[in-house]
Amino acid sequence: MSAINPGMSLMPLLPVLEALTIPFNLLGLVICLVGLTLAQRRQRRWPWYGMAVAGFMVAATPTLLAQLLLLR
Repeated sequence: MSAINPGMSLMPLLPVLEALTIPFNLLGLVICLVGLTLAQRRQRRWPWYGMAVAGFMVAATPTLLAQLLLLR
């Protein structure tokens, strides 16, 4: 087993993140829309708004990770 070299470049991760951007965006969009739709129809709305925020975070994850990797 080799240890991870601290000076090793993380650039090979960028193409993987680019490939995963569209599936993550679509999944996050679906989760967000389901959460917002259920929030309209229910008495207690906060859990469904939380689901919508979670969907937004799923959609934003590849973009945020790519930005963090580029800052290094």
